[in-house]
Parts: sequence; C-alpha cells; structure tokens
Amino acid sequence: MNWYPLRLTTPVKQHVFGGRAIPDRLGRGGLPEGPVAETWEVSDVDGEGARIGNGALAGWTLRRLTLEHPAELVGRDWHGPRFPLLTKYIDGHHPLPVHLHPDDAAARGKEGEPNGKTEAWHILDAPAGAAAYAGVHPGVDRARLRQALLGQDFASVLRRLPVRAGDTLYVPAGTLHRFGPDTLVYEIEQTSDLQQHAMRHRMEDGSPLDEAEWRTNIEALLDEWNPEPRPEFHPGLRLPSPGGVEGRMLCAGPYFALERWRTRAAGTSAPLVRSFDTAVVLSNAGPAVTVAYGAGSEPLGRAETLLLPAALGRVEIHGPADVLLGYVPDLERDVRAPLRAAGHDAAAIAALGEGLGRPGV
Repeated sequence: MNWYPLRLTTPVKQHVFGGRAIPDRLGRGGLPEGPVAETWEVSDVDGEGARIGNGALAGWTLRRLTLEHPAELVGRDWHGPRFPLLTKYIDGHHPLPVHLHPDDAAARGKEGEPNGKTEAWHILDAPAGAAAYAGVHPGVDRARLRQALLGQDFASVLRRLPVRAGDTLYVPAGTLHRFGPDTLVYEIEQTSDLQQHAMRHRMEDGSPLDEAEWRTNIEALLDEWNPEPRPEFHPGLRLPSPGGVEGRMLCAGPYFALERWRTRAAGTSAPLVRSFDTAVVLSNAGPAVTVAYGAGSEPLGRAETLLLPAALGRVEIHGPADVLLGYVPDLERDVRAPLRAAGHDAAAIAALGEGLGRPGV
C-alpha cells in the first residue's frame, strides 16, 4: 500500500459548556451553528469512530485500518482493539463538569472496556486569572469528598491551579478535574469516553438529573477516584531543534507524548522535517501549512488535523509552522534521550508526566 497523510471525519460535540472559540478564535471552518464544545480530531471511540476521507482508503473506518494494518498504521509491533490516541479541541466557554475518568483496571473491571483514560490539556488560550481544578487537597478522604460533592462545594476539596496559554497539564486517570470558563484546550488522551461526573445536570444539554441518578453517579465517581495525583501545569521542555524552528516536549507518559513545534521567524525557508516509526497525530495550531511526503502533499488548514501512518516514515511541513504532534512514545528513545541531549536533568524530565523517573534517567 502507498501510505499517505490521512484526513479523518471529525465528530463534533455541542455540549452545553461550549461556545464559538473553535471557529472564531482558532479559525476552524465547516462547523455547525451554535455552541461547539469539542471537535474529536482523531477518534476510535465506539459509536464515534472516524472514517478516512481522502485518498485510496477513503471510506475505511479508523477501527478497520487499525485492526487490519496495525504495524503500518500504529507501528512498533503494536496490537490492540482500538487506535490508541484520542485528540480533541475543547472550548470551555462555560466551566466543564467536575469529573474523572477511570484507570485501566477500573475500566476493565467495572465498565467492561479495554482501557481507561489518562489525558493531558495543552492550553491554547485563556484569559488573565483563569483557573482549573485538578486533584484534591492533601487529607481529603472519601467521606469528606462525598460531603463536598453532595453539597456541590468543589472549592473546599479540589486544588485550584492558575491557567496560562502555552502550559500543559498531565492528568492521570482517576483524578478529579475541570477547567473553564473561557479556556481553549488541545487535549490528547487514551481512546475512551468513560467518565463519572458530579454535577446535578447533564453536560450534553444542561437538563437536570433526578436525585437518585445524581447520587448513583456520585458513588460511581468515588469508586473510581484516585486521591493521590496532584498534577501541576508545566511550560514544557525545549527539544534539540534544527535552525529555523523550535520544539518543546509538552508532556509525556506511557500512553502518549505531545510536542509543539514552531518556525522561529517569518520567512524561514527550510521546512520542518519529521521522521517517525509510529503513528503521529499532526494538528495545526497556527496558519495553514503544506505537508509534503514521498508521493505528494496535503494542505493542513488552521485547527485541522492529519493522521500520519507509521509506514509513511517522514514528512516535511512547509510554511510558517505552529503544529502539535502527538504519538505513543518509546519513553527512553523519544523523550528521555533527546531531553537529556538538550541539557535537562532527570527531575525536570520526570515532571512532564508518568513513568519518566526510573533510575538512570
């Protein structure tokens, strides 16, 4: 097969917390009227799976391509029932629900799903004074958390973190969290839509939950809650970069890594060159660019995404670039080694996510 950059269909969620920042501030075209809370850039979630929209594979589902060509699509001898990454643009025009996602063990044992959802948020835009909740204060136990959730007194138990554009928060599964209002996020996560939330209304349309359903949700949340994670926003770490571009590792862990690469100055003629042997989700956070590969090229407009199959191997990004690259990493080769080469110490690298602090780093 002659592999090429894949343009996918994009599920759009018009949940009640959304606004118009994705079309109006990011410049994403082709979206419906009304609130747009989320665009699912790459999705293999059951019932919300993407289809390929371009080239010889047009019409194939991402699930079919993952199952029939795992090595060529995902790479590194990967096998699994789903494509491993879910990526989204999210407009927290209003605050999101206070919620959490199960870890892998809870997803399998309680939900009958293959994996839970660790995620990370890269802040694209937020006003001065914006804040998010992530994790509980030390000493908060199950009884205290239940009391606060039933009273909708979130501030008494949840850690409030300042939010700044350009920072990233790695959120382990089981961590209670929310962001918004007026916060625009790029999110990368495990492929899952499992969640438990603490609100008295549905996030889809704001309709109220009856008392019994709401209390059942609270108990399900408590059963999947992990009290330990207390993540912090991080500005990322500089990567070794060729002339004319600058790259930062925004976050990393066993499930995903996320990088942001920018052209340093207008008029830089050299393209941004990327070689890879695993699938890369390439999302555009800046002006339109052209993605060149062995047999041709694909335009990539503002706030659009291409999925680069592992078998493609190499692309060149032409134009004033500001792009996000997400992938499943080899933590030593893709994260620790290049960051050590850029002069970062073990503690700084470990702060990017999970699984990075083993001896010898």
